[in-house]
Order: sequence, then structure tokens, then C-alpha cells
Amino acid sequence: MDRRRFLATAAAAPFALSTGTAFARSLGGTPLALVTADVESRVAVYDLAARRLRSFITTPPGPKSIETVGDGRFALVAHTASGAISLIDVATLRVCHVLHGFVEPRYTAALPTAAGSAVGAASLALVTDAGTGELVTVDVFSGRVVNRLAVGAHAWHVSLDPLSLTLWTALGFSAPEIVAVDLTGQRPRVAARIAPPYHAHDVVFAPDGKHVWVTSGDERRIGVWNAATRRLLFTLEDGAPPQHVAFTSHAAYVTSDDAVRVRRLADGELLRTTPVPGGSYNVTQGWNRVLTPSLEQGTLAVLDRQGHLLTAPKVARAAHDACVVAGV
Repeated sequence: MDRRRFLATAAAAPFALSTGTAFARSLGGTPLALVTADVESRVAVYDLAARRLRSFITTPPGPKSIETVGDGRFALVAHTASGAISLIDVATLRVCHVLHGFVEPRYTAALPTAAGSAVGAASLALVTDAGTGELVTVDVFSGRVVNRLAVGAHAWHVSLDPLSLTLWTALGFSAPEIVAVDLTGQRPRVAARIAPPYHAHDVVFAPDGKHVWVTSGDERRIGVWNAATRRLLFTLEDGAPPQHVAFTSHAAYVTSDDAVRVRRLADGELLRTTPVPGGSYNVTQGWNRVLTPSLEQGTLAVLDRQGHLLTAPKVARAAHDACVVAGV
């Protein structure tokens, strides 16, 4: 892994943390939510501006997680059961690469391409493989694996801070261990192993890069950690596990099944609780919207940044995960 490429991506961090509106304008496209329909082997395309289901993208079987990569030019889909990942070209809304050689790919963290880079410049994504216990680095432009790092069995949720080039991943659905990975060298390396005082589920860097929110896989709590010292600062009581977290510049949005809880970034104070369809676990944000798909009801709940529910259309039989892209 090229150190200069990694350091260059750090300079591009403000682009990675920009709002969905700025992101859509920068690419000159329509804000779309791509939602994995895992039992139908396709991804639903939902137009956030028009509030309508636009189309479907046929994929390999069992699409689970989905993440925007390559500065928004692609969406990476993990097909856990079949041991593959696919890359969707956002410009054409078609699968452009399918990579095999995984066992149980789970979740993805993306590195933004440096500002001023050519469109064809390499951009990297890191995918956890729970089956091999590896963190797999993928060049999304060429559609090839460039590195594998053993981190531990059941590598699951993952989050990356593009400023410090530090990545955390939880080892399991209810994980007894979190691994911190340093991305600043020639190759990724395990920097530390963290044993939290509760079983971890989701791990998400806050926008400042100084804090990591770690939800529990089997308890009603969230821990806020110091990213540099890797110490737990305080815990919050929350809804039924497992919880997932997404951030905007001013708030954290936590899902746990049938509600989205809006929390203040500084101290985690609960600002608002909004009911959503049951089975809404994963959560993402973009274009000034917060999105949570429902595994049980196949809906996509769309909220504004204040946490008000705007709509919750049915987009699939079961909706597993979502990301926001700027389409044509």
C-alpha cells in the first residue's frame, strides 16, 4: 500500500465529511439512495428529491451492506453468503466489477481520493471479512484486491478517520474485542487491541476524528471513546441492541429497531426520539437526510437533520442497508 496515496487522502478529509447537498452539487447529479434488497438479489434506487422509487439494479445473490466509495463514483456491495463483493458504477447504475475470494465480507470503510487527483486515480476501500478475520484493501477503480491484513476472527463493523488514518473494527456481532489499525505506513498494521467493558457492535468515528462511538451488541448502551488514548470517556443508555450510528456535523443518529434517537455530539444528550418502522437497524446520512432501511418491512425511512420523519416508502421485501450517491 502506497504511503503517499494514504497521506494524500488525509488532505481530502473535508470532502469526505461534507454534507450530502454539497456532495451532490460537486458531482452535478440527482441525490439517490441505493438500498440493498438482500432476498431479491438487487439494489433499489430511490430518488430522494422526487421521493419516488426510480429503478432496480440487478446484483449477485444476497446483497447486504453497501457503502459509497471512490469519492462517490461507486457503491461497494458485500454479498456475505456468497463470499463476494460487487461494485456499482454510479454513472450507469450497473454492476461493473464482481470480486470473489472472500468468505464472509461484511462492512466497508472508504478512503477519499485526494483533491485534484485525476478521475482514474486509484481510490481504496477496506472491507472486513468475518470468515477469514481479515481487513481487505480493494482498489475500487481497477476492481482488484491489493492487500489483506489479519485482524481477528469475525471482523465486522468498521469505521475510518481520514485525518489520522486510523481504523477501528469490532470482532463480531457482539464483540469482546475491537482492533485499531494504523494506515499511515507502507501497509496497514494492527496498532492496538481494545477490550471494551461490554460487547461491542457498531464502531463509528465522530466527525471530529477525536471520538469513537461504540454501541453494545447485547446491552442498552453506547460508549463514547477517546480515539487517541483508546479510553472510554462515558456511556449512554439507549434503545434495544443492536444499535447503529450515523453522524452529521451537529448530531448523532442512533437506530435500534423501531426508533431513531437524535443525540448531541458533545455529550450525547438525547434531543429527539422518532418512531420508524420496526426492523430499522442500519443508518446512513447524505443530502441533509438521515436514512434507515427496515429488514422486517422493506421500507426506507427518510428523516431530516432534526430527526423528523419525512417519508417511509416500501422499496423491497427486506431492506438491509443504504447509501447516498449523486446519480444522473
